Amino acid sequence: MQILGHQRILELLPRLQAQTLLFTGPEGVGRRTVARWFAAGLNCEGGFPPCGRCASCRLEPHADYLEIAPQTETKTGRKARLLQIRLEQIAPREGSEETSLLDWIATYPRFKTKVAVIDGAHWLGESAANALLKVLEEPPAFARLILVAPSRELVLPTLASRSLEVGFSPLPEAELRTLTTDPEVLAFAQGSPGKVRWALEHPAEFARLESRVQGVLEAMRAGPAPTLEALKLLLEADDALPYLGRRLGQLQMESPAHKEALEALSRTQDALSAYVSEDLVQTWLALKLVRL
Repeated sequence: MQILGHQRILELLPRLQAQTLLFTGPEGVGRRTVARWFAAGLNCEGGFPPCGRCASCRLEPHADYLEIAPQTETKTGRKARLLQIRLEQIAPREGSEETSLLDWIATYPRFKTKVAVIDGAHWLGESAANALLKVLEEPPAFARLILVAPSRELVLPTLASRSLEVGFSPLPEAELRTLTTDPEVLAFAQGSPGKVRWALEHPAEFARLESRVQGVLEAMRAGPAPTLEALKLLLEADDALPYLGRRLGQLQMESPAHKEALEALSRTQDALSAYVSEDLVQTWLALKLVRL
């Protein structure tokens, strides 16, 4: 398993004795990949780095590895705007056929260590967080837990205080250039190898995203109505607002309106996640952007 960058973290992890770790850092920077590498090494016959050849390393999916992440779709099949890790993903509930973390972690590992990754620990609902807390307080001796979140501050204090934080930083552009030299992809990635790989594996979707971001920038000169229409198209794509923010940041403007526009993009993402009316939020953002 090849890991791009994070050499200091790869050297540190095998020496850590803490049973609960908190991996923090930007999206796509490599937190999940390193979590899988860590789990592989804990169960590899030869230890670290994982050999990739023993019975444990070749097992896929691995019986001693579990990832729990927020549901990306609602029960009606629509894309979820407010992500959440539900109680039944952590603790067993009557009538649920889903395997819960508590059930899974209660049994002995097939190899040496069970590793559970809570991918998006900041999306834990209150009841799910309370159930997880019981595991963090008294984890089985054969288990390790890894919480993944953008920052420690976004995780509930009761969970963060029982975890050892391992911080991930964006990779230098020189390292990303081993994957691509495309300046647009590098600008989009902002130090994230995951985003570089996505752009390279989905060239048509990335080209569409580029085109729609450029469409917003051009519409801003034409007035609120064209800007609003361009925003509606842009927001159909994932990771659209952060990329628009990076493109706006490249304009290197010093005006108060420029700063307000960048702040408005951040507030827009928060508002959409909180289920504020899409039309209202998009209209408000369009009015902010045309002031540039």
